Amino acid sequence: MTIFEAVIIAIVEGLTEFLPISSTGHMIIASSFLQISSDPFTKLFEVAIQFGAILSVVVLYWKKFFPLNRFNFYFKLIVAVIPALALGAFFSDKIDELLESPLTVSITMLVGGFILLFIDKLFQQHTIEKEENISFFKAFTIGIWQCVAMIPGISRSAASIIGGMQQKLTRNLAAEFSFFLAVPTMAAATGYKLLKAYKDSPDLLFDKHNLMVLAVGNLVAFIVALLAIKFFIGFLQKHGFRLFGWYRVIVGAVLLALVLTGYLK
Repeated sequence: MTIFEAVIIAIVEGLTEFLPISSTGHMIIASSFLQISSDPFTKLFEVAIQFGAILSVVVLYWKKFFPLNRFNFYFKLIVAVIPALALGAFFSDKIDELLESPLTVSITMLVGGFILLFIDKLFQQHTIEKEENISFFKAFTIGIWQCVAMIPGISRSAASIIGGMQQKLTRNLAAEFSFFLAVPTMAAATGYKLLKAYKDSPDLLFDKHNLMVLAVGNLVAFIVALLAIKFFIGFLQKHGFRLFGWYRVIVGAVLLALVLTGYLK
């Protein structure tokens, strides 16, 4: 992977990680268009640059994460991330197989788009406006919803936000809790991939070019994700999810046509 390719993929990651449009799906499609080979380092890179996106959440919401004596806040995140950790441990290989499928992404983009078109009307009774009022049971339930996003193209952000709204969280609080939940979820995924790479192919991590690519990718993802989160919260307050739904439907339909005609493999 070249530095240029790393920058493009990192921009895609930063833009889409916290929007309900699937960062993994967009990275798969971007890699396909750039004709980047699906080698072990590419798979590692697409997960490892999530670390940059994680830092953007911690920086923007530093008052939530610091000081470190907010035990209830951290316990809720731990409870919420348990389902993803459990399923990820059991189905890691299967998930890796799905990560190579543009067909899977196109279908899930379409399905997720239709859901977002109606999500604002489907969950209209919002009674929880503050993170302090989210119970451990609700946090765990949102964590279960998040697991749906293990299918590429679903969107971790969309799944957890829908889960939050289904649990009576306001639209904005559901989005913010989705951001908070991303930190332990993505940190675990990144750590697991790095540890696995270190055990299986240590040369991947100690190669100077690969280290440079990872550093540049994380920096770009961090900066772009900062901007994307600020945009998303502001847009969500005014317009809701409908535009994101139409975006997913259109992109999903185009991708499906490209896959079925053999242009995208």
